[in-house]
Amino acid sequence: MKSSIACAAVLALSLSACAERSADPVAAQGADPGASVLDADPAAPPPMETPAGPQAEGVGTNVPRVVADVITFEGFGPAAFGSDPEQVRIAWGNDLGDARPSEPGGCYYLTPHPIGTAGYSIAFMIEGERFVRVDVRNAGYAAPGGGRVGMPRAEVEQLYAGRVEALAHKYVDGAHYLRVADSDTALVFETDTAGQVTEWRVGTPPQVDYVEGCS
Repeated sequence: MKSSIACAAVLALSLSACAERSADPVAAQGADPGASVLDADPAAPPPMETPAGPQAEGVGTNVPRVVADVITFEGFGPAAFGSDPEQVRIAWGNDLGDARPSEPGGCYYLTPHPIGTAGYSIAFMIEGERFVRVDVRNAGYAAPGGGRVGMPRAEVEQLYAGRVEALAHKYVDGAHYLRVADSDTALVFETDTAGQVTEWRVGTPPQVDYVEGCS
């Protein structure tokens, strides 16, 4: 009798654990929260809506929640700034769409698919057929030096002590760009009026300072 009760309890716990895993959208996609983005496995993509730049709102669902040490002042993983678009595709390891510039040598983004209704999480800027910048709106990605989406301005200034140049936001009164220079590249955090980081980008000047992306 005791053996039957014990078996029933184990079965109930197993079913409960399975239900919890199924409720987790990241687990349901098979993404390991601690995995590199190079292990991400996006589903089949819809067509790109525009080659000019990434979607303008929200955070997409095509990447793991936690991504460590893959974006640096030199580039994305093995794809260094200045490399060709194919190197970015290889470094990502999954679908980046088929965007093309509107004119030869023009600016455009490679964006992981599916983008989703919420917009992009990460996007790779290409100009002159060279990789020049990464744009990020996902708190799972750490910027070089440790900055993240959602971080308060005071913490950014502490992380990059003595290196932060604060500039007024072009469109939002009270918001700022926090620029950190590093040799031949730069990191730019955008904050809201409360001083919280909403997105960031890293890349080569002058492209890293384009406030409208490729627009």
